[in-house]
Amino acid sequence: MKKAAARTARNPNRSGKRAVQTKSTAPDPLKLLGDRVRQARARRGMTRKQLARDSGVSERYLAQIEGGKGNISVLVLRLLAKALNVSIDALLLEGSEPPVEFVHTVEFLRRLSIDDLKLARQMLLYQFGGVDPAARHRRIALIGLRGAGKSTLGAALAERLEMPFLELDRLIEQTSGLTLDLIFDFHGQAGFRQLERQCLEDVLQRRPCFVLATGGSLVSEPGTFERLLSTCFTVWLRASPEEHMQRVIAQGDMRPMANNRDAMSDLKRILGEREVLYSKADLQLNTATRSLEESLEMLIQALRETPVRESLAVVSH
Repeated sequence: MKKAAARTARNPNRSGKRAVQTKSTAPDPLKLLGDRVRQARARRGMTRKQLARDSGVSERYLAQIEGGKGNISVLVLRLLAKALNVSIDALLLEGSEPPVEFVHTVEFLRRLSIDDLKLARQMLLYQFGGVDPAARHRRIALIGLRGAGKSTLGAALAERLEMPFLELDRLIEQTSGLTLDLIFDFHGQAGFRQLERQCLEDVLQRRPCFVLATGGSLVSEPGTFERLLSTCFTVWLRASPEEHMQRVIAQGDMRPMANNRDAMSDLKRILGEREVLYSKADLQLNTATRSLEESLEMLIQALRETPVRESLAVVSH
């Protein structure tokens, strides 16, 4: 009996009953792709023969693709997209096709510079996203890799500003009743990301002001990161890869080095891939070679020099 209970505790999805298997109602991706190709061809007034000529894909294979029976390769997909003068993602789009207004808006945005895109995004958020700029500035979210100082600096910042300090990973563990490792073991990456988004939404609904330390990989989930950027004043805490590693090990966590000779190379690669995402933050602070006190004073000063200062003054007095 004790052994059974232990197995159930290790795997909360186990029970005495067999899980009910439900038939998936998701549309067939190959059929969706075939529909997209056929629709794009029809809009351009192209016959299958013409598309075969322009793409170099045989008519017979095209018929299979449009019938949802062709296991298409990436190379063939590129050939078809080029011949149809559409993007690959347009052919892979799931669900119903977006309205033409959406397509035209996307094409317009593609022509804008990075700075103009940032401005356009802010205008859209404030006009149609229901985002209150003042409320956003009362919610400070810290992003960055492990070892950047999000927890220690975040707690110190929250105390100085008299705000609640929250750690998103701890909220995820409390909500699920599992450690992060077990969440990934039992529910995988997709399950963790769902919990991450759910916990972020809960915080936004219940807390008008806070300092939030986020997980380092949150930025890799587009929907959740966009939600964070639009509702919180974000600060990227930066450090060198070497300092990230030293701080994690100093906390007693040897996992980054365990059985991994390429740990530093992996860390540099991850940082390199995420830098473009982290750089979307409202503010950047380099914590390398600085003490907690020095970093805190620099962060407080930087916040005072941004539009957030008016909201902070209200909260901290």
